[in-house]
Amino acid sequence: MIEARGLTKQFGALPVLRGVDLAVAPGRVTAIIGPNGAGKTTFLKMILGLTRPGGGTLLFDGHPVNGDCRYRARIGYMPQLARFPENLTGRELIAMVRDLRGAANPLDDDLIAALALEPQLDKRLRTLSGGTRQKINAVLAVLFRPDLLILDEPTAGLDPVASSVLKDKILALRGRGVTCLITSHVLSELEELADDVVFLLDGRVRFAGAVAELKRTTRQVTIERAVAEMMRRGAEEAA
Repeated sequence: MIEARGLTKQFGALPVLRGVDLAVAPGRVTAIIGPNGAGKTTFLKMILGLTRPGGGTLLFDGHPVNGDCRYRARIGYMPQLARFPENLTGRELIAMVRDLRGAANPLDDDLIAALALEPQLDKRLRTLSGGTRQKINAVLAVLFRPDLLILDEPTAGLDPVASSVLKDKILALRGRGVTCLITSHVLSELEELADDVVFLLDGRVRFAGAVAELKRTTRQVTIERAVAEMMRRGAEEAA
């Protein structure tokens, strides 16, 4: 679904992506991981059309992302820190987003119930905790039945119950053929979710493939230990 060919990006004198070649398989959960500054967020923002590549090509279903922007209607996005109009209630925010998209998709009542969110939707967003705002963020991300779901640190601020609900939702969406891209610093939770892993280091892809292959390559038994081993190897190469 997503393909990058020689993708580069530089902010001023700082190179962020350095010739990224990558294919994201449809209908799977792909974890984009790496240390801070590796280029993860920049790559996701390029897919969303929020920043443009400096060089190379980025394709969505074979079409350049810098072409017709209508492809974005097929993407659900859950940022780590969503910026909401503070004076609106959660219900008003959802209505506003529907109006902006020109769509009247029904709410995912099962998700709202599982997150115990219904009593909070008529409260002003400025009065809600970070965890509750993150729950609303999740509801908005799946509202328009996306073909691609991009999740940036999705469980940040969630309690264990809500985190489990969201992970179950991600797996259910994958079961219906939705492609999921996820970043998380909680590598242990990726053991439950990820089919594939892309490991970025210094703006380059150091590994892209199935989770099982990453573990075989590094001779480690968990994603967390495998990533630590990849980082150790990268530090040795840079020395």
